[in-house]
Amino acid sequence: MKSFSTIPRSQGQAVITAVLFFLFGSLIITTGIVTPVVKEMRGVRTLVESKQSYFVAESSIEDVSLRLKQGLTVVSPETLTLLGVTATTAITDIPDGKLLSATGVSFHDATRIVSATLTLGTGVSFSFGLQSDIGGMLLENNSKVFGNVFSNGSIVGTGNVVGGEAISAGPTGLIHGIHATSSAYAHTIENSTIDKNAYYQTISDSTVSGTSYPGSSDQPTSSLPITDALIEQWENDALAGGTISSPCPYKITTNTTIGPKKINCDLEISTNPTVTLTGPIWVAGNISLKNNPTLQIASSLENNSVQIIADNPLNQLTGSKIEIENGTALAGNPQSYLVFISQNRSAESGGTEVAIEVQNSASGRMLLYAGHGEILLANNVSLKEVTGYKIHLKNFAEVIYETGLISLLFTAGPSGTFNINSWEEI
Repeated sequence: MKSFSTIPRSQGQAVITAVLFFLFGSLIITTGIVTPVVKEMRGVRTLVESKQSYFVAESSIEDVSLRLKQGLTVVSPETLTLLGVTATTAITDIPDGKLLSATGVSFHDATRIVSATLTLGTGVSFSFGLQSDIGGMLLENNSKVFGNVFSNGSIVGTGNVVGGEAISAGPTGLIHGIHATSSAYAHTIENSTIDKNAYYQTISDSTVSGTSYPGSSDQPTSSLPITDALIEQWENDALAGGTISSPCPYKITTNTTIGPKKINCDLEISTNPTVTLTGPIWVAGNISLKNNPTLQIASSLENNSVQIIADNPLNQLTGSKIEIENGTALAGNPQSYLVFISQNRSAESGGTEVAIEVQNSASGRMLLYAGHGEILLANNVSLKEVTGYKIHLKNFAEVIYETGLISLLFTAGPSGTFNINSWEEI
C-alpha cells in the first residue's frame, strides 16, 4: 500500500500566521485610507448643511422683515422650511422696534443663528419710482420713468420707457406697450420690449432680450406705503401748530415762513414768493401753486421732509385736490423732500376728478401721493416719486427716482415703516 507524505504541523501554522498578518495589515491600511475619507465626507456634509441652515435663516429674516415693513400679518415664531432645512424666527418687542432671531437647523442638526434689529423711526419708504393701486398706470406722449414701477393694476403705454423693472401684480396683471430696460413681471405681457427677463402666464407681440419664464406665478399685490391713519397723525401734527381760518381762500403772494399749521379753507401760493416750511401743513380744502413760487424747507429741520396735505373731510369727492403748475420748484437741503398728499377719493369711487395735477415745468424734490385718487403729470414735469390709486403721465412728463427715498424722514408722527438697523450672525 502506497503512503502519502503530510505537511508538517509547524509549516501549516506558519501559513495561517502569515495569512492573519496579511489580513491584519490590510485592515490597518484600509482603515488608514477610509477613516480620513469618511471624516472628509462628514466634514463636507456638515459644511453644506451649515451653509443651508445659514441661508434659510437669512431667508426667514428677510421674509419677516418685509412683512413688518409692509404692514402685513406676522406672528411669532414664524417658520420657513426649504430643502429639508427649517428656520424658526422669534420676534421680540424692544424699545422703538423689533428684534428678530432666526435659527436654521438642518437634517443632521447643523445650526446657524441670524439676528436683525428693526427700528421704528419717523419715516416712510418709497421703493418704486411709480407705484399705483388697482387704478393702474397710463403713460403717453414720450413720458418716461427712470426707476422701477409697481402696480396692483395694469401698466399701459405707447412704447414709453421704464428705466428699470416693470411689475404688474395679481391675476389680472397686464403690461402693454412698455419698453422696460430691466425685467418685466405680469400675468399678461403685450406689445412690449423687455431688455432683460420676462415672467408671465401669456405673452404676445413682444421682444425679450433675456430669458422668458412662461407659467410664472403672478406677483403678489402690495399696499401703498402711506396709510390713512398715518396721514391723520400728520394732520394732528399740523393742527398742533395752530389754525388759520381767515382770510379765505388763504393766499400767499409774498415771502412767508409757515408751519406746522392747519388752514381751514383753500390755499393759493402764487406770484413768485419764497415760502419756507417749518412743519407740516394741513389744508381743509384745495391747494393751488402757480406762477413760479419757490418752496423750501427750513434749515432747522435738517434732513427731515415736510408734508402738505389737502384733505377736507366734508368733501373728498370733488374737493381735497392739489394743482401745481408754471415753474413751481423746491429749493434748499438736497436731502429733504416736499410730499404733497391729496385725500380726494374720486378715482377710487369711479369718478373723473383728478386728485393731484402737476404741469408746465414744475420740478424739484417733490413727491406726490394720492392713495385714493388719480395723479396727472403733463408738460415737461420732472419729479422724484409718484404714488397713487391711479397715475397718468403724458407730454414729456418724467419721474426720476432717487434711492434716498427708501428711508424718508419726517419731523413728527409715527413711522410708516420699520428700518433695518443691524443684521448679523450670532
